[in-house]
Amino acid sequence: MLHGSCMCGTVQYEISALPLVMYYCHCAVCRSASGAGFATNIAVATADFTVTGGAEAISAYESSPGKLRHFCARCGSPIYSHGQGTSHYVSVRCGTLRDDPGIRPSFHAFVGSKAPWVTITDGLPQFAEARP
Repeated sequence: MLHGSCMCGTVQYEISALPLVMYYCHCAVCRSASGAGFATNIAVATADFTVTGGAEAISAYESSPGKLRHFCARCGSPIYSHGQGTSHYVSVRCGTLRDDPGIRPSFHAFVGSKAPWVTITDGLPQFAEARP
């Protein structure tokens, strides 16, 4: 069982199974949402992700058609995103995890739109868009 929360602790969640994958996302939307050069996410089966506290404080923003980014309305922490095209999993922001997920990043996505000041030096696979 993994646990996580927003910065202020209002929104809390649990993940009841191992994440499917951890990855770095360099898309412009993740960069804007995180305020960083890229975001580190884990993909988790939708059925294994449960908000356990503060659901009333979660707001959502439709960043692209059919994709919602969920965040704490009190402190602004991005928590997870969920899309119609990827309804079988949610992407959870690793910075909100309270436990070690037991996996490490395995690829970089959307490097075709990465920030110009970011240099990738780790040798992980890179995909110009989403991972096929």
